[in-house]
This record gives sequence, structure tokens and C-alpha cells, in this order.
Amino acid sequence: MKRREPLPDLSHVLEDSRPHRPEPAVPLTEKRIHGRFDKAFIVVIGSELYGDTHAIARNVSAGGILVEMNYAPPLGTVVTVHFQNARGDDLFDEIVARAEVKHHHYLNFTGSGEAASSRAIGMRFLEFVDPGERISPERIH
Repeated sequence: MKRREPLPDLSHVLEDSRPHRPEPAVPLTEKRIHGRFDKAFIVVIGSELYGDTHAIARNVSAGGILVEMNYAPPLGTVVTVHFQNARGDDLFDEIVARAEVKHHHYLNFTGSGEAASSRAIGMRFLEFVDPGERISPERIH
């Protein structure tokens, strides 16, 4: 039986012998075209095919919106987004936008020891319409 020599101490290999140079600070550039309003609030998403549902809007900008919903309409679906604000007894302001579903986001996370998930869709605004205006069926895809 041949005896082996003890292995040399290689712990120094993991240490960086080069002098530490700080990384240059790279300025982060914002790639978004529109500034966003980072606030969560309730909206109503309307669809001819899927009906109306309440959702949570986040990251609203002039170009689009991220909405947390129970279901995700297929990509390319055109929906109406109803922003409503109660002003008093039976009075409310409403802004209605038509938007196209552009992205699906599925989030899995844990909280207080239990697994949970959330679904969100990214939508691009197509146009803003008068709340009383009826959209002709041929304009809805």
C-alpha cells in the first residue's frame, strides 16, 4: 500500500488576494416612458366575455396599469377599467379606460408560515372614454 502525502492547505485559494477596488457606481436610468403612481386602490374591470369584477390597481401610469385579479383574461383581451371615487350620498366620479391585457404575472409567496399566491395582469391603455358612452360591439375584440 502506497502512502499519500497530506494535502496542502488550500484555504488561501478562496481568499481574494487582489486589492479590493470598489465597483464604479452606475447610475440607474429609468426606462419607463411614463411616470407611475405607486398606490393601491380598487377598480372594476369589465369585459363582454368575462363580466365585471373588482380588482386591486397598482402602478398606474398614463400608459398602463398593473391589476391584481382572481383570474387572468387571455393576452390581447380588451377590457374596460373603471376608476371610481365616492363623493357623497349616491354621488361618485368615474374615469373609464379601455385597456389591452399585455402581461400575466403569477406570484407565489409565504406569509405567516402558509403558502399563498396572487395573480396580476399588466395592461396598456388604449383610450379613455366617457363613462356614459356606449362602446359599439365591433370595437371590442
